[in-house]
Amino acid sequence: MFSGAQISLYPMSDRFVDIILGSLSALDPYRDEFRIETDDVSTLIVGPPEKLFPAMRDLFVAAAASGAHCVLSAAVSRGCPGEPDDPICTPIAGSVHSGSLQDRIAAARDAVAKAQSTGQEVVAQFSLYPLGADHHMDEIYGCIDFLKSSGVFDKSKNFCTKLRGDAGPVFATLGEAFLRFGAPQGHVALDLTVSANSPTPRS
Repeated sequence: MFSGAQISLYPMSDRFVDIILGSLSALDPYRDEFRIETDDVSTLIVGPPEKLFPAMRDLFVAAAASGAHCVLSAAVSRGCPGEPDDPICTPIAGSVHSGSLQDRIAAARDAVAKAQSTGQEVVAQFSLYPLGADHHMDEIYGCIDFLKSSGVFDKSKNFCTKLRGDAGPVFATLGEAFLRFGAPQGHVALDLTVSANSPTPRS
């Protein structure tokens, strides 16, 4: 299985170079497990699917710690049929997808409840696409049921769901949505935008 994310980080600051380059050091603990490639547009991280969202969390929290308004945009994918298998991407353990849809919703909820706080408030919006899966709408509706009970659900929007809360449980929720819904070895894609320190008043 191939799993990874293309990430772009946007600090709204004249110190954006220092913020971006400084925050990349938050990926250092993952470098032994990931293939990480940075160019002038984005950073690609390829590796175990269960480590993608912890890595993105740490990167984004490091950038947001600057106090600047920061936005992270990511395209996340696992099982893409157009990508070759990569030995660095370990398959998702069977336990992640074991049980009924209701069992997976409960397991995802329990995992988020155990997520550690980071002290950084974030807001996120994302869309999940379980591609090529039988009964894919059942998986999407199941994911929505999980999100509404995750503790970080903010509201449903056109084409996406909005989350709000500490970066720890928010990124844990995103990770559970990515890992537990859709076919275990199928192609699942997730489109994500995360923001912190926004000057816009909360609506």
